[in-house]
Amino acid sequence: MNMEQYDTLLQAMEALRKQGYTEDFNLQSNCLDCRDNTIQLHPHDFDIDKVFRFFGPSDVDDESILYAISSEKYDLKGILVNGYGVSSDALTQEMVEKLAESREHRA
Repeated sequence: MNMEQYDTLLQAMEALRKQGYTEDFNLQSNCLDCRDNTIQLHPHDFDIDKVFRFFGPSDVDDESILYAISSEKYDLKGILVNGYGVSSDALTQEMVEKLAESREHRA
């Protein structure tokens, strides 16, 4: 469970950057990529250290999730922002399970 709490997604992102989470990850169907797709992290290459959920002011469908991610293999830390409800159609089952597992244990 996260002890940190932030009112906005932007506040959380700024705080994580100060903690060394400087990479911006992009979610692909079977991996996370960063640095203009020069590094690809597959589910076994990274850990999800923290998860934060943010809800829209009037609609829970506006929920976004911020992941703080680290990789010992590549010696980097960064963030991933994703909408709620990871779609299994767009992601491999392994990626769906990795992201869902982190929400269950840290929510």
